[in-house]
Parts: sequence; C-alpha cells; structure tokens
Amino acid sequence: MTATTDGSAGAVEPRAAEAVRTTDAPPAPGEDREAAARAAQRATDHLLARQDAAGWWKGDLETNVTMDAEDLMLRQFLGVGDEKTTRAAALYIRGEQREDGTWATFYGGPGELSATVEAYVALRLAGDRPEDPHMARAAAWIRAHGGIAGARVFTRIWLALFGWWKWDDLPVVPPEMVFLPSWFPLNIYDFGCWARQTIVPLSVVSALRPVRPAPFPLTELHTDPDRPCPARPPAPAASWDGVFQRLDKALHLYRRVAPRRLRKAAMNAAARWIVERQENDGCWGGIQPPAVYSLIALHLLGHDLRHPVMRAGLESLDRFAIWREDGSRMIEACQSPVWDTCLATIALADAGLAPDHPALVKAADWMLDEEIVKKGDWAVRRPGLAPGGWAFEFHNDTYPDIDDTAEVILALRRVRHPDPARVEAAVRRAARWTVGMQSRNGAWGAFDADNTSPFPNRLPFCDFGEVIDPPSADVTAHVVEVLGYEGKAEHPSARRGIDWLLAEQDADGGWFGRWGVNYLYGTASVVPALSAAGLPGTHPALRRAVAWLESVQNEDGGWGEDLRSYREREWIGRGASTASQTAWALISLLAAGERDGEAVRRGIAWLVATQHEDGSWDEPYFTGTGFPWDFSINYHLYRQVFPLTALGRYLHGEPVPAGLPAPAAGRPAPAGEG
Repeated sequence: MTATTDGSAGAVEPRAAEAVRTTDAPPAPGEDREAAARAAQRATDHLLARQDAAGWWKGDLETNVTMDAEDLMLRQFLGVGDEKTTRAAALYIRGEQREDGTWATFYGGPGELSATVEAYVALRLAGDRPEDPHMARAAAWIRAHGGIAGARVFTRIWLALFGWWKWDDLPVVPPEMVFLPSWFPLNIYDFGCWARQTIVPLSVVSALRPVRPAPFPLTELHTDPDRPCPARPPAPAASWDGVFQRLDKALHLYRRVAPRRLRKAAMNAAARWIVERQENDGCWGGIQPPAVYSLIALHLLGHDLRHPVMRAGLESLDRFAIWREDGSRMIEACQSPVWDTCLATIALADAGLAPDHPALVKAADWMLDEEIVKKGDWAVRRPGLAPGGWAFEFHNDTYPDIDDTAEVILALRRVRHPDPARVEAAVRRAARWTVGMQSRNGAWGAFDADNTSPFPNRLPFCDFGEVIDPPSADVTAHVVEVLGYEGKAEHPSARRGIDWLLAEQDADGGWFGRWGVNYLYGTASVVPALSAAGLPGTHPALRRAVAWLESVQNEDGGWGEDLRSYREREWIGRGASTASQTAWALISLLAAGERDGEAVRRGIAWLVATQHEDGSWDEPYFTGTGFPWDFSINYHLYRQVFPLTALGRYLHGEPVPAGLPAPAAGRPAPAGEG
C-alpha cells in the first residue's frame, strides 16, 4: 500500500473484469420463476428500447413547480420571456395545483408555502387573475399560513427582484466571503457544492439589490398588507440561532460601510469564479438553480444578453425543458444520464443480458467517454489527489461525485469490453480517486471530503434545505461495495467504511437514506455492500435488517416509504407500495440470502402483478432525494431499472466479488451460527 500526498489510505489496484461473476444458485420454484422470467424479459426489452443511439439512458427528472416558476421569473427579470414558453409553463403549473389551492413538493405531499407562493406569482405573470377561483384559493391558503413573510429566503429574494419584498428584510450574503481562505469558518468551500454554486452568485445579487418594476402588486399574499414583514423576537443571544441572527445584523451594518474598492474586487472575483465554472454546454454544475442565479449576477455586472457566457447559459436552460404532449413545459432541476446509464447497465447485466451485448458495450463506451480527468472544487480539500471519476449529468466536469463513480465502476465490471485495457485504466483512476475522497471518520460524502462544518446550516440565509455534504450511509455503502468487488474488502479504507456503516445502523435494523427515500434506500445500499465485503448472511446486522424489512412489508406484498419519514419516525418504512422501493427491499433481502423466503416470494409476485404489458411500471410517488424532506425527486427511470435488477438477481443469483465463495442457496443460518 502506498501513501498519497493528502494523507489518504493507499491506492486501490482494481481486479480484472472476471472479478465479478454470478452464483450458480438453484432455480426458483417453477411457477414463480417462470412468471419472474417473463417479467424480466419484458422489462429488458422495454429498457433496451429506451437506449439512446449514443449509448446512454435518461429518464425524466421531476421535482416541483418552483423550477418552472423561477424559470418564468428569470425570463421576466431579463426581459427574454416569450408567449409560447409562458403559456406552456403556466399550463404545467396549473396542472400541478391541488384541490385546496396549494402546490406540494412531492406527489401526495402536503401543500408547501414557498412552492405555492412562487407558483402563484408565476401564474400572475402568465396572466391569471387574482379573482380566478384557482388563484383565490391559493391566495387564501397562503395568507392562512403566514403569507409571503413565512416563505423561505429564496422565495423572498425572487420577490425582492421585483420590489415585492424589501432587500433590507432579507439576510445578507456579502461577496467578500469569496476571499475567505479554505481553513476559515464559513468560507465558500464549507458549503456543499450545490449550495456553493448558488451562494457565490447570490452574494453579488445581495450586494447590488436590483429591483425591476413590478407588473402588479401582491398585497393579496400578505396577512397584513400594512405590515408585510412583522417583527419577530430574536433568539436568545447565548444560542447558536441568536449568534447568527446577530451576525446577520452586523453584516447589514457592514454593507453600509463596506469599502467600495474591496466590494468591487470581491464582486469581480465572484464573477471570475462563476465564469470559470461554466460548463461546455453553458450550464453551471449541470443543475438549474446555480444557472439562474449566475445569469442574474453576471447580467448585473455588465454582461449583456449577447455575451457568449450569457447566451450559452440561456441556451442551456432550454435543454432542461421537457415539452409534453398536452403542450405543457416542465423544467428539470438537472439531468441524470450518467446515473441512469450505469444503473441501467447493472440492471440489464444482472437480468442475464450477455456481457458483450452491443447495448452494454455501447453504454460502456459512452460512460468511458464521460470520465472526468481534471481537477475540480473537490481538490481544495484533496490537493494531492489525482482525478478520475464521473458526474451525474451530461456536462459537469467541476463536480464529479463519489456515488456515480462507484456505480459506474460496478457497471463497467459487468461489461466484456473489446478494449479491456481502456476499462482497466479508467477503473484504476476512479478507484484511486474514490478512496482518496474518504472523510476522516471513515465514510464518504457525495462530492467533497470532510464537508461537515456545523456553521453553514445555521445561517439565516440557509433555510432552503441541506447546505453541507457530510458522509452518508448510501454513498459509503456503494464505495464499500466497489472495494468488495475489486477484491479489496480487507483494504484499510474498506474496513473503516464497514465499521462506520455498522455503527450507523438504526435501532430498528435499517439505514438512513440520504439520496433516496429513505430507510428502504439506505438499507438497499448497505446490505449488498456488506455482503460484497464478506459479511455472511448470519451477521447480526444483516439479520436485523432482514427482520425490519419483513416487518414493514405491505399486505399487498410490496414495500413503500413516504417522504414524511424524514420528519416523523412513524413513517419509516411505511407508505404505498412502489416499484422502485419494492425492488430495493428485494435487493436487500436477496443480498442477505433470503431468496427462498416468503417475503421475497410475495415481493416478486407484486412486481410481476403490477408490471404493464410493455414491460414498464407506474410510479407517481417520489422516491429520490435531493435534500431530505426539502427537495424531493421522481426519477422516472427508477421504476424500470431497480425492478429489473431485483428480478435478475432473483432469477440468476447474486453477483459475487472475487475471492469470496458463493453463498449457499436458501435462508442463512440463524444469527450467531457460522
């Protein structure tokens, strides 16, 4: 083992492609197996038909109407709106309104104040009248729940751009923070990459405080139009909230006396930082929120709409639009081709598609072309680490992530590629980078190492969701799974990761899901990883996971977990059965050796019974997570790839890491034996 310059554990030299094989498991019972095999074949055909000619897969990425509302407000602010876009966006926003007049942030969820305010304003911009019944219902609900004053800071920033809210009544984000060194508290690299990309341009907007003429008033959204921002008592001075409230007051005072030359230098430095991180397709980080704020900031600093940076940025936003058959237009918060492609490759391979099938080879070629071999923001914390990895989106060279990189490695290992040396080189680089991104506690975050400062989340400005990137069980598990498949389960990095995962298990037996909903996703990530690392099905942690999964199986045989589980423990493992979450539970149980168990039989039967003739499944529920509770995602390909993976592993057995014996068929011995 060699030491790296950043102090991480040594490099991991990957095994050859033959490191992954499939167990010679006995066949499932006749009728069950035949039904599962038919379902798997239909799902395989459906997925193959959806592959792009270039080799990738991408399902729609559905979030909530704030994406669409903010897109319209951006166009209004920049003066680039057009009737067709406005009409189509309004049609989509109207179609998402609930009976009570509100908009939710996930399917079946409760009305959400900020989303409802933004949707209402967008429809007003599109020409809907306050007296229209759907608008009157929305306004009444908004007033009953605190009015604009109760909305999140981001919502009120959008309203401040048009004079509907006072800049003085918003938290201050000084652009001078761009000068703070990386060791100083609250420097920009203390924030998760998504928050960092948003805060830097917003610091410019906050400093310049632009106001465009409002085309109409919004007095109907205030609880008291004469006092739109009622005073709130400050938190105790000795509390963290009190400290940061008083810091914000100090920053308001500083804004009045900030040296002009320093402020101008800070805004210019922020502009350079923004432009340097614009991707080849014109976007920023491959996600919509930083793009809209970056365009506003650069425009305020003098970039006209014909400037190449602005033109490319606006064009990139159009590529986030999904035009539907009814003429409506939905904006994706980001796009997920790398993630979807590696998951689809794994699903098809585990379902029995030949490893040299042209579709898999084409997918591998595309993934190899997407490898990122230049340094990004992650190098601030790991300056001596060589690059090598993958991002989530089509274009995002600045922010590769550990999760995608791990899953791409697992996908590439399932393909018999005609140029194995090319695959080996890419996997070697990626494995070395992934290990080097391990945090001090032995686990892995998504984008950065040791992004765990307690301060960013306490800023009054940061009320929009998670703003740091601490290690999570699901990402850590995917890395441990890779190390297991590469024959490195005894590597010090793997052992530290395993120890961390075992310590993170919930008392009920599951694991928290940071990037998927919720304990079903976390458990589906961890159990296969621990199995790949060599833990037997008899291990107490796996037996607790199995018992918990069996205890939360729905009467119909499926599994589901509502997003409210992020806030209320009684929802953990509870919710309407969904295709992706049923598959996650099955993947967990199969990895723990429960292939012949009754829970698996019933879960497989549910997948078979709910599949459509074309091989697809329906899934209106949101099972992906951006920020726990605050930002939820419906990945439209999850309903295809995870059920196929579960069916494939049920039919063909578990993929087994090199050097580990194939597990015995059937239920493992009771805990404590073996």
